[in-house]
Amino acid sequence: MSAAEVEAGNAGVHGTVSEGFEPVRDAFVRNFATLGERGAAVVVYRDGRPVVDLWGGIRDFDGAEALDGAEAEVDGAAPWERDTAQVVRSATKGIAAAVLLLLHQRGELDLDAPVGAYWPEFKAHGKDRVLVRHVLAHRAGVPALDRPLTPEQALAPDVAAAAVAAQRPFWDPGTDHGYHAHTYSWLTGELVRRVTGRSIRDVVAEEIAGPLGLDLWVGLPAAEAGRVGRLGRLDAPAAAPGLRTRPKPQVSEAYRNPDSLTRRAFDAVSPFPDENSAAYHSAVLPASNGIATAGALARLYASLIGEVEDGARLFTPGTLALARAEASAGADRVLVVHTRLGLGYMLHGAASPLLAPTSFGHPGRGGALAFADPESGLAFGYVTNGMGKGVTADARAQGLVRAVRTAAA
Repeated sequence: MSAAEVEAGNAGVHGTVSEGFEPVRDAFVRNFATLGERGAAVVVYRDGRPVVDLWGGIRDFDGAEALDGAEAEVDGAAPWERDTAQVVRSATKGIAAAVLLLLHQRGELDLDAPVGAYWPEFKAHGKDRVLVRHVLAHRAGVPALDRPLTPEQALAPDVAAAAVAAQRPFWDPGTDHGYHAHTYSWLTGELVRRVTGRSIRDVVAEEIAGPLGLDLWVGLPAAEAGRVGRLGRLDAPAAAPGLRTRPKPQVSEAYRNPDSLTRRAFDAVSPFPDENSAAYHSAVLPASNGIATAGALARLYASLIGEVEDGARLFTPGTLALARAEASAGADRVLVVHTRLGLGYMLHGAASPLLAPTSFGHPGRGGALAFADPESGLAFGYVTNGMGKGVTADARAQGLVRAVRTAAA
């Protein structure tokens, strides 16, 4: 690998790129120069080995407004380091999906069994027809709650799971799909607890992060708190070429209307907890509060499609096929756009562009992105502290993806 160290404005970009992957370095630098990037990292694996490892900018977002609306009490002086970790929002869903699919791979969880077979309370109001695979494919019919949870309730797994179990479905389960933005936390977390007797936090730590050597957590240990950068809102001044920047009118209206299923799904917790707080970082929300380095995300996805450097691999070919097989497609009742979903993963499409039609992964609202493409042997992880407005396709991430595509051609 050749060293790549450049300056982008006041943000030093550091790291390494293999020969031929220089376009990714150039795109990463452009994100700072033209798209308002504050602090970020990107890592790419090819055939189980890293070919891009870049980081730059500041660790703590130094904007005037914090995510909770309060003044940010940071000066933005601390540089982003190679081991800086960030909240990755919905990119966490891909981690949770890996846990459920590993349990299935071991014969402990039947994807075609009713959720109620493991979690009897969930059968209420006709949800006895919800299968485990429906949870992973966002077909369970419970993306929202009639009564939103308070932050305290959302951070209490037993309380939140009981609320989901008691919820009437918004459509006949299994017949349609809609993004379960927050309820996915308690659907997956409670299933794992009922099957294993352990928190999904512990399963991730003991069976994924530990064996693979990943700086990745769903429920951050207090000892790691000093590595996590502060998030802030980012208004990028420009968009990546070819990426829609103005949503369709019906999409905008769905997010504005407090009675729409879209708003109700994203407001299932109201008000939403401060994502920069220690309480939020240590909670177990497998839909939204995973914390990871870019390298951890890339290495995780590399292990889903093949062996990484030391021979470790998570998915068998059969399990990989399940993750990639289209399980939902069409107009999403929550996102109000056409989405394609495998079992726990978004598939390449207009709403969530990945590397190629064969790619699978998951974005995080506002920026983060992680995916793998088995045909090319590529795995990708991008994390940032500047939260943009996009839900599934961020301009900075998409610029990097296009550069990877160019480099891999």
